[in-house]
Amino acid sequence: MKNIKFIVEKHDDGYIAYPLGIQGVVVGEGETNEEALNDAKSALNFHIETFGISVLETESPVLDASIVEATF
Repeated sequence: MKNIKFIVEKHDDGYIAYPLGIQGVVVGEGETNEEALNDAKSALNFHIETFGISVLETESPVLDASIVEATF
């Protein structure tokens, strides 16, 4: 097993979640944080079944993530 970091975002119409540091695009959605995360995990499993375990073999440079607001 490999630990995967996920970003979960709250929007007006629900939540979206997506994993960091994998090859390809995987997104989940739901009405709650947990639903979106579970949907994204399911989508990632499908992604691995479709494209192979090699989508996880790239070493992710992401160690941590933060939300920072900046003025420009």
